[in-house]
Amino acid sequence: MALRVAYSSHPASIQSYESPLRRYHDLELSKWEKLIVLSLTPTTDDFKKEIVLPTGITKDLISFEEEQTKTKSKYNVVFVTSEAAPYSKTGGLGDVCGSLPIALAARGHRIMVLSPRYLNGSRDKNYSSAKNLEMNINLSCFGGEQEVAFFHEYRAGVDWVFVDHPSYHRPGSLYGDEHGTFGDNQFRFTLLCHAACEAPLVLPLGGYTYGENCLFIVNDWHASLVPALLGAKYRPHGVYKDARSILVIHNLAHQGVEPAITYEKLGLPPEWYGALEWIYPTWARKHAHDTGATVNMLKGAIVTADRILTVSQGYAWEITTPEGGQGLNELLSSRGCILDGITNGIDVDVWNPASDKLIPFNYSVDDLSGKSLCKAALQKDLGLAVRPECPLIGFIGRLDYQKGTDLILSAMPELLKDDVQFIMLGSGDPATEQSMRLTESSYSDKFRGWVGYNETISHQVTAGCDILLMPSRFEPCGLNQLYAMRYGTVPVVHCTGGLRDTVQTFDPFADGDGCGTGWAFSPFSMESMLLALQTAIGTYKEHKFWWEGLMNRGMSKNYTWDNAAAKYEQIMEWALMDLPYTG
Repeated sequence: MALRVAYSSHPASIQSYESPLRRYHDLELSKWEKLIVLSLTPTTDDFKKEIVLPTGITKDLISFEEEQTKTKSKYNVVFVTSEAAPYSKTGGLGDVCGSLPIALAARGHRIMVLSPRYLNGSRDKNYSSAKNLEMNINLSCFGGEQEVAFFHEYRAGVDWVFVDHPSYHRPGSLYGDEHGTFGDNQFRFTLLCHAACEAPLVLPLGGYTYGENCLFIVNDWHASLVPALLGAKYRPHGVYKDARSILVIHNLAHQGVEPAITYEKLGLPPEWYGALEWIYPTWARKHAHDTGATVNMLKGAIVTADRILTVSQGYAWEITTPEGGQGLNELLSSRGCILDGITNGIDVDVWNPASDKLIPFNYSVDDLSGKSLCKAALQKDLGLAVRPECPLIGFIGRLDYQKGTDLILSAMPELLKDDVQFIMLGSGDPATEQSMRLTESSYSDKFRGWVGYNETISHQVTAGCDILLMPSRFEPCGLNQLYAMRYGTVPVVHCTGGLRDTVQTFDPFADGDGCGTGWAFSPFSMESMLLALQTAIGTYKEHKFWWEGLMNRGMSKNYTWDNAAAKYEQIMEWALMDLPYTG
């Protein structure tokens, strides 16, 4: 029997890869003496590590793999999420929950995605193909009985189920409107979690229910009540005793923190309060009588879930540190043995330069001629000088503090001293939007700012630019750098989270034509960012052979959803090997 070992360079991931080894009972694992992990680096590529083997275990017993082996088991999987594209989306969460389920279904699993049925007039058409299942049920929460309906569409091998309730029918976005965040979001998503626990038991999709033997994949704080409900409400009565829950943290900054009195409305027994209890430190309290007592939905799921995932290995490590843990780092560290990270995939049919209908010219890794034509078309459309030798740098994203847009705009006077052109596409903070306009006014021959988001322009900027800049302060996964590499656009990123995992700094002195796919700078500072950009600019201008190597390596990377789905299968298999959480 071959023991397959995959080690990551992040301590949290090393812990999580250790636990399955203990299940190979035919090996005397008590003989393991030590594991020497050599040469930890800021990147998280899997690589071979030196193992000091105990007596009786030889090197030929162990094989190392970069990817997890494909599981043969087929599972009933229930995704619980506040958004799922194309029905509802505000960001990366919607992309993941709209794509990963399809990839898992294609691998033979039975998949349900459960999310709210948001209606606001303009969004109603998104649900036009979903049919009312005529299976209304009453749910107990927030001091009363709430009746919900279920709508269903079977598409791409997935059961898309939408929970219908009046609280999901209102103008605005999914979570708020021009006046701010909706004040009843906790109620809305508590309702979603209760409905998610009932749906596999009562909905005869395709003629039969999913039943109790299923895996719940719960996403961010909105779905975080599900693991606690399984442990407190169902398992004590013999229901869902074989089910497991996997919490996926897309962004730890959003935790669903509410006043402590909210707990009694959640539908959990009093003795489970400690799982969700969250005490703010003294310095964060608002007045002398503030005890700091709250309930934290995400914290509750971290405590009660059977496995925990983030959307990159780098982020899985960062959230166990004081700098990245958002106050939950000690708790997450204590659960390190079940904490892993899997990098999100991208839709390689939508993001394919060889067939993309949103860009003026198509191209591929074998024929890059169309990329220079895309660049010229973009320069012309935006009123910039059409100059193939001038590096064109782009930024696409929200204009906010997390994305580092303040750093970009502060660096413009220094950066634009060089012979470069720069394009920014995004919306968000009004002050940043105004700064973009002022920068364009001051550097009209070199800078263009597009306030807003346009899918066509996003594709054209990705295809037309030579360099994509992503100086995020933190980035759980990041998708734009993956799109950029797919289109032969070289990323320059802050070395954090998923950016650290996916962008390897160029080394021209490696074998052949070098290695790496871009530049990852650290620390987070203007000086560090400018140095990385200047290095990239110099390479583009003076070393075309190296630059083509960077483009080719980026375009050859495998960030498909099928690749991510294979790794999710391994986590699901491990979750089912563990005993369920029962309190």
